[in-house]
Amino acid sequence: MFGPAQAPVTIVEFFDPSCEACRAFHPYMKQILAENPEDVRLVLRYVLFHQGSEEVARMLEAARKQNLHEKVLEAVLEAQPGWHDDPKVTQAWAAAERVGLNLEQARQDMHTPGVNAVLETDMQDVKAVGVRGTPTFFVNGRALSEFGPEPLRQLVSSEVAKARE
Repeated sequence: MFGPAQAPVTIVEFFDPSCEACRAFHPYMKQILAENPEDVRLVLRYVLFHQGSEEVARMLEAARKQNLHEKVLEAVLEAQPGWHDDPKVTQAWAAAERVGLNLEQARQDMHTPGVNAVLETDMQDVKAVGVRGTPTFFVNGRALSEFGPEPLRQLVSSEVAKARE
């Protein structure tokens, strides 16, 4: 989760770390959060559709245990063109290490029951809401009806305005 826990507007993004469109959308998400620092939070939910996705999702959850989730997320997305077709995601691991991830600890933590539970829950929700592609967005429970950065920004702005009424 990014942003304040009590924010009146919640964006849920079904996100595949290996998805090039998710990578392309990430700067827009950061901008929306920066424009609405008190009113919007982002909840990333993992979708494991692509090769290497599960490995990187597990890495990200292990990074959370080292308080490096956001730094590792930024690093692996920046490095994504070099690893998204690699089942071993070698360049993702290298990028994570560059921002301080203790790889030995991460490799132990990534297969814990807690990480397994996060991935299982997220994939159950992917099936329950019928996610077929990534990224898929919901804003305060409303599905984004037209895909794109501007429709997302408009939906968020509308929900922020409602929350301030």
